[in-house]
Amino acid sequence: MSVLNKMKFAAAAGVFIMSTTAVYAKDVNIRVQSVLGIKSDEVHMLKSFAKDVHDLTDGSVTIEILPGGSVVGNTDIIDAIDAGLLDGGFAWTHYWGGKHPAANLFGAPIAGAGVGLDNIAFLSWFQYGGGKELYDRLWGEMGVNVKGFMLQPVGPEALGWFPEPINSMDDFRKLRFRAPPGMVGQAYKDIGVASVAMGGGDILPALEKGTIDAAEWCCPKPDSVFGFQKVLKHYYLQGLHQVVVNADMYLNGDVYNSLSNMQKKAIEVAANASLSKSISYRIYENGKALKDLTENHGVQLHDTPADYFPAYMNAANALLQKASDENEFFAEVWQSQKDFAAIAVPFWAGAQASNASLGKAFADSIK
Repeated sequence: MSVLNKMKFAAAAGVFIMSTTAVYAKDVNIRVQSVLGIKSDEVHMLKSFAKDVHDLTDGSVTIEILPGGSVVGNTDIIDAIDAGLLDGGFAWTHYWGGKHPAANLFGAPIAGAGVGLDNIAFLSWFQYGGGKELYDRLWGEMGVNVKGFMLQPVGPEALGWFPEPINSMDDFRKLRFRAPPGMVGQAYKDIGVASVAMGGGDILPALEKGTIDAAEWCCPKPDSVFGFQKVLKHYYLQGLHQVVVNADMYLNGDVYNSLSNMQKKAIEVAANASLSKSISYRIYENGKALKDLTENHGVQLHDTPADYFPAYMNAANALLQKASDENEFFAEVWQSQKDFAAIAVPFWAGAQASNASLGKAFADSIK
């Protein structure tokens, strides 16, 4: 190799080393407060995401997960991130519906946004139908210095747990019922159910004390982790309130902007992986949990009363329309979901109908 070529090679190597060093910025520890305890099933999935980020950045980004209430109250998380008191947080975006109504359409679009979006169809809208671009605008509309990452689009959620079988909405209306906050819980109030919002860790103690009579949280695996089966034995799987519900991570905007381009890309890649991993994980884990609940804990499965569906659907549509009339950005997001649904839902619902029937026949055959 000539002297000139050696110089060119050395220069190129130097550029590579410098660019590699620039790509991997200084080590960063990001402290993220969850709204849940460390042992919750949602945090189990969050830890998997954090490990992916750590591995993809060759250890330069560590996400430290703090339990709910460790720094600020759970309802204060988004404000604490905005103010820089927390690096990040983990919750469901509909928790911030009081700051902006459109948060409900991203965290838990009530009754599938009224247009039949399940978690897979929602994910299609988010990734390919313009949803992510609207999601990125949400934080500015909300007026907070936050960068959000959608991680866990799970669902559908079970209607819930009851002390006795319910045969109609009249039976349901006699009970004090834990429901999610925001638009989802308001719809229950609007159809005459005494709904009460509370954190997941507070539900079992409230049931044991008789503060509430019945409850929903999510689905078999996380419900069983919280131990609802210790108090209630009647379980209803079919519900409309949260056909899809999304758990997200939020970073302070300055913390996010301090990361290198490679570190930002690693978080994005890990978040995209989490979207599919969480769906896959929950299907199998919910199946195992439901089997355990019915075979080993005396839990009885029931079909949801038929009059629940039109009652809840009518209330959901009224709330969606009211929010759309009152807020321009909400109307834009909802219209995007409706435009997407007009194209995708006829195919997706039609294609799933026969598979649902086949699955139900198989499930009945192994009872």
